[in-house]
Amino acid sequence: MTGLEMKILKGSFEDEEKEIIKVSTEDAYRMAIKSMLRWLKINMDRKKTRVFFTSMSPTHAKGIDWGGEAGENCYNQTSMVEDPNYWGSDSRKSIMEVIGEVLEKPKFPVTFLNITQLSSYRKDAHTSIYKKQWNPLTPEQLANPVSYADCVHWCLPGLPDTWNELLFAKLFYP
Repeated sequence: MTGLEMKILKGSFEDEEKEIIKVSTEDAYRMAIKSMLRWLKINMDRKKTRVFFTSMSPTHAKGIDWGGEAGENCYNQTSMVEDPNYWGSDSRKSIMEVIGEVLEKPKFPVTFLNITQLSSYRKDAHTSIYKKQWNPLTPEQLANPVSYADCVHWCLPGLPDTWNELLFAKLFYP
């Protein structure tokens, strides 16, 4: 999916005249990563510092993505997605391509920890309804657990431990 646009401020908030432009989400992401790389080039001590960039963590809010029913989400999921070509609708391949393209160019090493694809398969690994609820649930919510299932955060122990294993491997076995 490409073609989505966002508005960005060109320049600074302190500028007297503000110029707001529309760019594609991919171009905005590219600009942000390049800005981060410029900052690192100027401020990073390359003898003492290593840079790691972790890709986005997917959600599982749309069961239809993995062949489930419309309105279904991560609630009550007990198995992982087994289709090796699966790619959820909330994780844009075009953004992943931008990351790969921009991070292969800097003059100093940036280690890319791509957790998106491996995490996409784990629709069963979210906290779902099994987390602290900060506000009392309504009777309607209690009657329909799918309505308040948290399909963004991940169970501990669980998938984030795998992310840490990847980081450990890249730290000590680059």
